[in-house]
Amino acid sequence: MNDSARSFVSAAIPYVNSTPHLGHALELVQADALARYHRGRGRDVRFTTGTDDNSLKNVRAAEREHTTPAELVGRYGGEFRRLADALHVSYDDFLHTASDARHVPAVHELWRRCQAAGDVYRKSYRGLYCVGCEHFLRESELIDGGCPVHPGPLEVVEEENWFFRLSRYESAILEAIDSDRLRISPKERKREVCRFIEGGLTDFSISRSRARAGGWGIPVPGDESQIVYVWFDALASYLSNLGFPNGTDYERYWPSALEREHVIGKDIVRFHALYWPAILLSAGLPLPTSLRVHGHITRDGEKLGKSRGNAIDPWQLAERYGVDGLRYYLLGQLHTTKDSDFKEDLLRAAYSSELAGKLGNLLQRVTTLCVRHGVSGVLTLPLGPREASLADVAREAARAVDAGLEAFAFQDALRAVFEFVTAANRYADESAPWRLAKLRENAPPLKRAPLDTALHASLAALIESLRVSALLLRPFLPTTSNAILNRLGYADTETNATFGGASGEPKPRLGDVLFPPLERR
Repeated sequence: MNDSARSFVSAAIPYVNSTPHLGHALELVQADALARYHRGRGRDVRFTTGTDDNSLKNVRAAEREHTTPAELVGRYGGEFRRLADALHVSYDDFLHTASDARHVPAVHELWRRCQAAGDVYRKSYRGLYCVGCEHFLRESELIDGGCPVHPGPLEVVEEENWFFRLSRYESAILEAIDSDRLRISPKERKREVCRFIEGGLTDFSISRSRARAGGWGIPVPGDESQIVYVWFDALASYLSNLGFPNGTDYERYWPSALEREHVIGKDIVRFHALYWPAILLSAGLPLPTSLRVHGHITRDGEKLGKSRGNAIDPWQLAERYGVDGLRYYLLGQLHTTKDSDFKEDLLRAAYSSELAGKLGNLLQRVTTLCVRHGVSGVLTLPLGPREASLADVAREAARAVDAGLEAFAFQDALRAVFEFVTAANRYADESAPWRLAKLRENAPPLKRAPLDTALHASLAALIESLRVSALLLRPFLPTTSNAILNRLGYADTETNATFGGASGEPKPRLGDVLFPPLERR
């Protein structure tokens, strides 16, 4: 991949029928890590997300709360934006589909293009509808007569709607996925999609009667009796976020981008791998280049959800463990593409052992010694076998970060970074700068020179290890990365993660403990 290429990165826009839970936080920080990684490679990135407001699910939630859909999505939509901000998610745009003036024109233009291509027609239909998934289910998809994802009975719906000719694009979609022109990772998700296509694609309804939609949503162009189907509406947000059809951001970050990446959960793969490519092909628009499909956070084996009563509050965890403590758990301790059960004891252990015990403690001890003994400015890295071994581990960690982010395997990337942090701690134990400092303090003046040399050499290697660690952690733990660089006296613009490749001179300083003991939080 060309490092100077433009990249479009999106997190999916969630329904806002309730407050966000930990599963929403997972996707936000995954997409954020990907966007930050691309920016760190010098790419021109547009990172977008938002909220999916125009759903029947939201209408039903408003009815239960005895309020209007507009009030409900405004209130809960603000909570989703607040969560993204609290987690230091570096989005460039956050779109609310019910209130952003860019959205309706984009949806209507996409509809008209598909209609002009002969892919939109009207017919009567009868089927089983899952409000949770917001789509009709085939008989072959049912488990014990119900939705495999959402509990509760399905609704029998019979009405006349507008349909999209998905079947026309079966071969074209399969070719795009088979050839990896549209890459789906992990590979098991790609295989699932290909098997589904090989079973035959059927046309799908892209509108709902105004009565069944509760009057909420975007009217079909030229047919006020129908509301645009929520998934046609929601998928269009990837374009409306860019000002489609005439915005300069649209031209720059969709047709002209070399990478168009969607970060999504495994339960919405069909909409992104089948419906979305078909709509884009019909409208004569470029396809996304990548679908990066993450697993779910579960609790006792069950997917998180307000309706299941097992939702986990991300704000409470961020308050207890810090934002980067939570980000580290989500990105490094959970499997990126498989379901992972939430275990707070593992979060607590990761915070105490790796963040506080290995990284934070090393930073505190090294900077304290540097300040106490005047180690600053131009430092010459020692070139012994221990330092060469440390440089080897740093190179492997950098390679693993690149490979892990490209392969959508964040847990592998962070594991490699902390293997390097562990190696730096081991180097500290072996070179023992704390013992050297004590010996120097007690030595006669004439015998301090060799001890000074050894002390400075050890601390130089450790400062460099911390600098490299900070840069490797930047996509995942941005606040921690900047805090380490600041404590070492490097600018935020430092980018070279090669061991020995510092562009500036360190000026270590004292500061607060990076990850204080949990009992103090």
